[in-house]
Amino acid sequence: MPTLKEAEQAMKAAVEAMRREFATVRTGKATPALLDTVKVEAYGTQMPLNQVATVNTPEATLLVVQPFDQTLIGAIEKAILVADLGLNPANDGNVIRVPVPPLNEERRKEYVKLLHKLAEEGKVSLRHARHKARDTIQDLIKAHELGEDEGRRQMDEVEKLTHEHADSIDELLKKKEEEVMSI
Repeated sequence: MPTLKEAEQAMKAAVEAMRREFATVRTGKATPALLDTVKVEAYGTQMPLNQVATVNTPEATLLVVQPFDQTLIGAIEKAILVADLGLNPANDGNVIRVPVPPLNEERRKEYVKLLHKLAEEGKVSLRHARHKARDTIQDLIKAHELGEDEGRRQMDEVEKLTHEHADSIDELLKKKEEEVMSI
């Protein structure tokens, strides 16, 4: 049924969005995803960092940003500084080196709170998809395009999908929380 497929796609998209959001949360290791939220003032507009430079991780505690256009090196450095990621970029004229310092306990706890907030936003997206699917099913029942029993079965299926995807978000949260809290 289209309603179930639409609901499942929306829920899968919500879980994928969570996975991407969690990737941007810092752990003790350097990863290019840390800089995914950085926007650079380039060519008169705000552009994502990955569209104006490549980001590599030659070491576990170092990111190296190589601009495509050398004239943007200052703007990239400034964007990383103002992104409030707790990182201090160093510009040598050709590349920007961004050391990733180890996290202290207080900062780890802040990140865990952020992770819980992001997970809750993901669950809100799941509930929104569930609500939309349930409304559609109820409208089909009222219009006599769907039988009562089939409608109930589909509603149960929507609930089942919602719980499965909520469990996926909880699992992602648990893994990322462990990653953040491990030293």
